[in-house]
Formats: sequence, structure tokens, C-alpha cells
Amino acid sequence: MTETQQYRVRREPYYQPQAGEVALYQAAYAARLPVMLKWPTGCGKSRFVEYMAWKLDKPLITVACNEDMTASDLVGRYLLDAGGTRWLDGPLTTAARIGAICYLDEIVEARQDTTVVIHPLTDHRRTLPLDKKGELVEAHPDFQLVISYNPGYQSLMKDLKQSTKQRFAAFDFDYPAAALETSIVARETGIDEALAAKLVQVGATARNLKGHVLDEGVSTRLLVYAAKLVKHGVAVRDACRMAMVRPIADDADVRETLDHAIDATFA
Repeated sequence: MTETQQYRVRREPYYQPQAGEVALYQAAYAARLPVMLKWPTGCGKSRFVEYMAWKLDKPLITVACNEDMTASDLVGRYLLDAGGTRWLDGPLTTAARIGAICYLDEIVEARQDTTVVIHPLTDHRRTLPLDKKGELVEAHPDFQLVISYNPGYQSLMKDLKQSTKQRFAAFDFDYPAAALETSIVARETGIDEALAAKLVQVGATARNLKGHVLDEGVSTRLLVYAAKLVKHGVAVRDACRMAMVRPIADDADVRETLDHAIDATFA
């Protein structure tokens, strides 16, 4: 298996388009523009990127960013082994060499001095300097950089710099419309659409509390979790509390409010 084949998405991921984003992404890729995804957490960013990599038939390398990630974690480093030292490319360098889509998930979790290394890849240069190796990697013609983050709950200390933001074309999505989200939950889990619609209704109630007593609403992912619990024999009210309330709410009053919404929905 070649390195390019290793990173191929072999099966079509299930993804329901919302607002023309598939065609817009295809245009961005054709122009080789770097792309920034700004969606609520758990609403399909990673699935969308996987789907587009499959549709475009391009390899995909995904990096889950974190606060301990260094520039070397992205571009590569020298390693010691029995034969001495050898260079090991990081995921960003690998993607640039083989022409993959490189997806940096939750980019703001990485340190700002780390994210600076992506800048030369996001303008006309399309290069990646490997200072420790003394090499300048010219990105493969098929290479594209994609980043994502949730601007809704990030602190100012973790927001992206304007010098980084203005290097990307951006997609700004929200939770799917109720009918579409119902279809997604039913398709993902195999539950009937009537039950899926009630789960979506409970999720909408929780989302109305976002920015007031909740930092974040119930994601589509959590709706899917609740539906999967029901499929495995858990009572629907217990499944909702376990998957849709307890993960996002610690305050007793907020939990009670959402529990009442569940009871009313499934009375």
C-alpha cells in the first residue's frame, strides 16, 4: 500500500448537505484555497471533511490539535535510533508532500506559536520551511489545508489571530434544520423518524438555553448517542438524560429544567 493509499477514505461517509456547502467546498478545492470551518461542536465538521475527501478522491490526514502540540509535532523532528539520527516528517509535512487534504481540528487549542508554521502554506508561496532540516518543501499541487474551530465558547486568549483568519475561505454553519436533523438521527441509528423528531425537539429546547445558563447546546452527536442507547434497550427518558443532559449541564436547576422538557416530550 502506497502512502497516498494509506490515507484514502475508502467508504462513502454518510453526510447530509445543508446549504450548498458541498459545491462551495469543491470550488475552494479547485482553486486550492485553504478552508476554515466554523461550526458548533458535534455538528459534523469532521464528517464533512471526510465526505469531501472521499468525493474528491483525495487522501486525508487529520490532526486533533491540543495545547501541548508543538511545531515539531506538525512538521517533523529528528529521532535517534540504532543507526544514528533520522528525520521523521510530521502530518503537515506528509500531507504537503503527497498532496493530501490536511485537516487541523480545533486549531485554536494549539499554541499560537505553533499555528504560525501554517502561514507559508496558506498564501501564494504554498511552501513549508523545515528549519531544523534546512529544507523548503513545496506543496504538492493537490495539497489543501483545512482548519476548524468553534468560535462560540473559545476565550479571547484562544481565538485565532486576524493574520491567520484572513488566510482562509470560511464556512459558517449552524445546527441542521429540524427536519434534516431528524433524518440524520434516524439514518445514523436506525430508529424511526417519529422518535428521532422527539429527540430533536428536546435538543432544540436545550439549545434555546445556550448563552444563558448553558455554554453549549445539545449537539447532533449527542442526539445520535441518545438514539443509540434507545436502540440498545435503554428507556428513552433515561437515554435522553444520560446522553443529552448530564454531559452539558452540572447545575441542578438546569438539569431539572431539561428533565421536565424530556418528561413533557415523552409523556
